[in-house]
Amino acid sequence: MPHAQLELLLQQLTDQLAEALRAEPLDLRVGHRVANELVAAHIASAEALGRTVEVIQLRLVRDLDLVADDIEDRMARLLAAIATAYARALHDRTLDEQESIRRAALTARVDAERALRASEARFRHQATHDPLTGLPNRTLFAERLVAALGGTVGAGRRVGLCFLDLDRFKRVNDSYGHSVGDRALVAAARRLSRSVEPHLVARLGGDAFVVLVERSTGTGDVVAVAEAALAALSEPVVVGGHDVTVTASVGVVERRAADTSPDDLLRAAGSTLHWAKSAGGGGWALYDAERDGREQARQALSAAIPAGLERGEFYLDYQPLTSLHDGSVLGVEALVRWRHPDLGVLRPNSFIGLAEETGLIVPLGAWVLAEACREAVGWTAAAGAPPYVSVNLAVRQVRRPGLVEEVSALLRRTGLPPHRLQLEITESTMMSNAEEPVRALRTLADLGVRIAIDDFGTGYSNLAYLRDLPVTELKVAGEFVRGLRSPGDRANERILASLVSLAHALDLTVTAEGVETVGQAERLRAIGCDAGQGWHFGRPAPAENILARIR
Repeated sequence: MPHAQLELLLQQLTDQLAEALRAEPLDLRVGHRVANELVAAHIASAEALGRTVEVIQLRLVRDLDLVADDIEDRMARLLAAIATAYARALHDRTLDEQESIRRAALTARVDAERALRASEARFRHQATHDPLTGLPNRTLFAERLVAALGGTVGAGRRVGLCFLDLDRFKRVNDSYGHSVGDRALVAAARRLSRSVEPHLVARLGGDAFVVLVERSTGTGDVVAVAEAALAALSEPVVVGGHDVTVTASVGVVERRAADTSPDDLLRAAGSTLHWAKSAGGGGWALYDAERDGREQARQALSAAIPAGLERGEFYLDYQPLTSLHDGSVLGVEALVRWRHPDLGVLRPNSFIGLAEETGLIVPLGAWVLAEACREAVGWTAAAGAPPYVSVNLAVRQVRRPGLVEEVSALLRRTGLPPHRLQLEITESTMMSNAEEPVRALRTLADLGVRIAIDDFGTGYSNLAYLRDLPVTELKVAGEFVRGLRSPGDRANERILASLVSLAHALDLTVTAEGVETVGQAERLRAIGCDAGQGWHFGRPAPAENILARIR
């Protein structure tokens, strides 16, 4: 309180006490009121009270000119009342302040708890919802899926899952930009949610969504959900002035809750979505346990290829390429085999396709090439030159940079003469605009390596590359040779004759694949085919068998 206001207050209190001293009878309540005024003025310590009472007493003495014992006694009693009431009032004010503090603390605590709950709710929502579309995210979906599978409502409870992915959505981003793409995703998510209510729709990331059917009564329920979702997404979305067409593929899985787990259900749905995509998109595919089992086995086989190479499980058999003129062995084709520890001996058709799909054909093909050259370098023949070894090159190998350096280094390391190596490529290998593979084959041909076109007649049969490529041999596909089994079938014979004539006009030799009978061999010889390969001339066998034949 400012000094002037304090002086005024003390003067007022002195006047009140002076009147009380003169009044009859003496009213000690005035002392109580003065004490309350002092407490209210925040004179809140014993020292401050003593000093204040001293000032009041001096003023009373001065103003009243006290001499009488009665006045002094009255003043002493009033001052004692002030002291007593002051202590009581100060005590009450302290209690009030403590109560106010307690109430303020309680209010603050309630406000803090409310703010904390609101913050936790916001955090929970952010943690369980996709920020772009507002849909539940993978975390919330996983919780709901676990709850759906762990329910106790009957042993026969069934659940369904629709795994949905937008088809070729990257084109939308590439064509219109990511801003338009994001808005199209939001629109698609909104349509999807409305079309399958009340089922849970979650965004798993990117353009992938999932719909959980928690209480299915059968496959038809989940298929109906998939069809409703596809129908909702089929209409173009207008975004930023652009008509954006969005289609989707859906993998459908439905089964008893007791027979599955979250991971199994999601994996099955993912596989089924892949089937829908492979079928061209824009539709749904239903889970098939047998198909899934076959694909899992293929995947496991593919994953075992690198370890199989390291453990030496692969080996080569050789099939003779035999002259149709004198029956001599001109060359042998290297055919890879896999001695699988669990599945036994596997032929190429069991794993070559897998290796090509995954890119493992590159290390596997490199091993086949190196092993064939290593084994062939020591072959000798009783008469004439030893046979060349023919090795298939996959598309990835031919188009891979460094092919020339790889083959050249291999020939130097093994000592195999270049003319005793033949590389077989398919027609489809050359069906591209890339110049590097053609340049690499020309360089290898200049080194003396033989180049053959394998399975000729089953691909594009583009005659232009026969003119431009350094090809030395055509291997005619066995489909044409099989047609020679029927004596009355002249169509295949005329086709083969034309191919042989064409090849000879280009200074190419012709080997017919798949020769299985004497009749086929004789008819091929009659039309001028140079060599044959097939069971009639010998089945694939270890190198020792081939060596025994040529020696």
